Amino acid sequence: MFKFVAILLGMGVVANSAIAMSEETAQIDANGDGVMTIDEVQAVFPDVTAEAFAEADADDDGALTDEEMVSGQEQGLIPASTGG
Repeated sequence: MFKFVAILLGMGVVANSAIAMSEETAQIDANGDGVMTIDEVQAVFPDVTAEAFAEADADDDGALTDEEMVSGQEQGLIPASTGG
């Protein structure tokens, strides 16, 4: 029973993080295409360098998905929040 409750709580945390990230993505993703370019990221986080962005861009496609953004934030490459 304890494992079941722990799993449910964990799923709730993940769901809340996904909702928060989607809201943040909407703030950063200026053209609404579902990914964030370096220009869009730097418009919100001016201190993010091209090198940090490239390191966060795991698939080297020139844009960050939600997953890449979260990973970049966890690695300290990108600030954790837009603050708003």
